[in-house]
Amino acid sequence: MIRVRAGLGALGVLVGGYGAWVLLTRQDQDQLIGAATWLAAGVVLHDFVLAPLVLLLLALGARVLPRQVRAPAVVGLVVLGTATLLAVPVLGRFGERPDNATLLDRDYTAGWLVVAGLTLVGVTVGTWISRSRHRTTDDLDGGERGPGAGGR
Repeated sequence: MIRVRAGLGALGVLVGGYGAWVLLTRQDQDQLIGAATWLAAGVVLHDFVLAPLVLLLLALGARVLPRQVRAPAVVGLVVLGTATLLAVPVLGRFGERPDNATLLDRDYTAGWLVVAGLTLVGVTVGTWISRSRHRTTDDLDGGERGPGAGGR
């Protein structure tokens, strides 16, 4: 197992090194500055905007949502949040050019709405499964909520 991890780590370092070499040898200075700015902005936005916002939403959700809904809601938040972040360039139609109709040639908003709907369905199904499991466990406990009943 350790050899597999070491091999995968070495492969990752090699691929990353090759990517860095290609970036540094085949791009002009403006492109390198743009890439560095993009990477730095991504770190800043993640650490100072996205992560605190997600933590705030999770804290609010922990107070408001019933216990059985929390895990599916977190999964839904992670899935939809990630999909939304990845879709920002196409949803904003960044890079659209009037002389090339093949760029951004779809209704990406409709696609994002489908992903959001499927995520909501998944969260609903996950909540239903979680609630049914908790009901079964409660039935086995006899519905008691004393000190020895598991403290749920």
